[in-house]
Amino acid sequence: MELTIEQALQQGVAAHNQGDLQEAERLYRAILESQPTHSDANHNLGVLAVSVNQVEAALPLFKIALDANPKIEQFWLSYIDALIKENQIKNAKRAIKKANKKGFSGDKLNALSEKLYSEAQTVNVSSANPPQQQLDGLLEHYQNGRFDEAEKLAISITQSFPTHNFSWKILAAVFKKTGRNSEAVNANQTAVELSPQDAESHSNLGIMLQDLGELEKAEASYRQAIGLKPDYAEAHSNLGVTLQGLGRLDEAEASLTQAIALKSDFAQAHYNLGITLQEQGRLEEAEASYRAAIALKSNYAEAHSNLGGTLQELGRVDEAEASYRQAIALKPDYAEAHNNLGNMLKEVDRLNEAEASYRQAVIWKPDHVEALSNLGNTLNELGRLDEAEASYRQAIICKPDYAVAYNNLGGTLRELGRLGEAEACYTQAIALKPDYDFAHNSLLRCLYLQDKHPLFFDELDYLINQDKANAVIGSLTCRSALKYGLKKQNLFCREPLKYVFHTDLNTQCDFAEIFVEKAKDVLSENRLSNRHQSLLVNGYQTSGNLFEIENSFTENIQKAIRLAIEKYRANFKNSEEGLIKRWPSEYSLYGWLISMKSGGELQPHIHEQGWLSGSVYINVPSKTKANGGNLVVSVGEDNDATDTRVNLKKIINVVTGSLVLFPASLTHYTIPFEAEEERIVLAFDVKQK
Repeated sequence: MELTIEQALQQGVAAHNQGDLQEAERLYRAILESQPTHSDANHNLGVLAVSVNQVEAALPLFKIALDANPKIEQFWLSYIDALIKENQIKNAKRAIKKANKKGFSGDKLNALSEKLYSEAQTVNVSSANPPQQQLDGLLEHYQNGRFDEAEKLAISITQSFPTHNFSWKILAAVFKKTGRNSEAVNANQTAVELSPQDAESHSNLGIMLQDLGELEKAEASYRQAIGLKPDYAEAHSNLGVTLQGLGRLDEAEASLTQAIALKSDFAQAHYNLGITLQEQGRLEEAEASYRAAIALKSNYAEAHSNLGGTLQELGRVDEAEASYRQAIALKPDYAEAHNNLGNMLKEVDRLNEAEASYRQAVIWKPDHVEALSNLGNTLNELGRLDEAEASYRQAIICKPDYAVAYNNLGGTLRELGRLGEAEACYTQAIALKPDYDFAHNSLLRCLYLQDKHPLFFDELDYLINQDKANAVIGSLTCRSALKYGLKKQNLFCREPLKYVFHTDLNTQCDFAEIFVEKAKDVLSENRLSNRHQSLLVNGYQTSGNLFEIENSFTENIQKAIRLAIEKYRANFKNSEEGLIKRWPSEYSLYGWLISMKSGGELQPHIHEQGWLSGSVYINVPSKTKANGGNLVVSVGEDNDATDTRVNLKKIINVVTGSLVLFPASLTHYTIPFEAEEERIVLAFDVKQK
């Protein structure tokens, strides 16, 4: 006859009391097969397990019993006693508090509280260290990258020995390695609380806070570590990196220098010091720091890559390329080095190679938004606008708040004639980055091209109120006065035609040697690739900055141009125009060559990123028609002028050896010409650094 649940329980208790543990266990388990949460069966089976020293197995049984019926005092007593036996002091304290809240506070519970206090005191006095074999195993798991095993063992040790600092430190390190930064901070804070005099725990906490972007808190942790251990070189170095992130570069330099003083062979500190010096513009010192890091650690790919960036800034392009390529050889999947190499190759006009480098960066890191945007820029220059658009859009998918990609996408869409979409992109870029000057300029231009004059003037007024002065705003202020008859304050140049300067370089230098021979050598040797230029008819334009690509080759050309620029400034020194009054404190020259054949022309445009624009006429064919091949500068474009307003302009009769300087806000173009000879011009901009 089949037993009822109650009968089975009674028989199980009887067998238990008689010492027949096997029969008792069989009956209790039979009950649990039918009712898994039966409180008495779970509790009694737990008591049986404790009696044979299987306390760990008893704990979940007691917990089920309590969850099923928390009103039985004995269930609490059995559970708390088992927790104490397992050295789970914190859990036992919590259970006693819960039992008290349920109304249990008898002698037996008080006895357990006293026992718990005694156990806790014993733990505090003896440190309750786990077996050394466990600790050795934990460290071995972590050092060999077996993070799952390390985590399980660390959790087990922290539960059994909750006041043991080392297991909490390893648990924090495992969380950090597996990308759980918040959990890592919590575990490390426990380690710090347990051992407030442990400098390493404070330093580790600093690293984890730094990873979370909590730099002020990280700084405090590093300073605590250094206070406990003044010769802690790693903490000094990490403090330096944190101060660097906070923009306190002088303090960062001091911390990193101190780290190196304490540990001269500390490659990472040399590397971090290099970054700080580079950010301060102290490029030669940065170079020395990177080289020191590499001397100590020859396979330091990051140092090779950053050295490449420093050498690039110093204009030593060949050495920069070698450093980038060394970084990639050491670490082929180093996406940042591929991107940096791409930037360098683009700068020296090796656009196809630059494209390949950016694509490598994206292969290794598909969400590398800078590489995707840079790839778009390169494709744009190569005239592959649809591909450029796709690259920018991919960057935005990866990083929806990437203002630069929105702005660049807007430029491509504008060039494709999709002005409404371009406007939306510029607006989004500004929403993401309100002080983004390029995007404001682009939006202003886009609104003007769409004849959205109320929105245009809203944006123009905003920029004027922000005291912005540049070629784009200056140009569009003049053009909108022509088109709409509404004059606005022009902070760049109110009367730009008065600031056109024309001179003959033949009388000032050996023009043939300095300009003609050098330019023809560049063109004949195909030193530079050509860039897409939609405004140029029957001609081509070199890509990149001629003066950076051929720095030594064009040294004398730059000297002659800079001399002419200084004469220009001296000539207009008393002017109140923003062009002169706000002249950049530091400027660079950006130059390119334009070659045209018969029938060639350059259509109306301005140099949006220039301050002062110029052109040197390397070879101007004889004119078969009046003004053929001459330069025209004007306040705006002819279709801007409405009603009785006139687009004022100057036709400049240029010949071989002519140099013309004019505000970058002036619209300019060439008159078509007919000739058998090439028309070669060196165009350039003075650009604010």
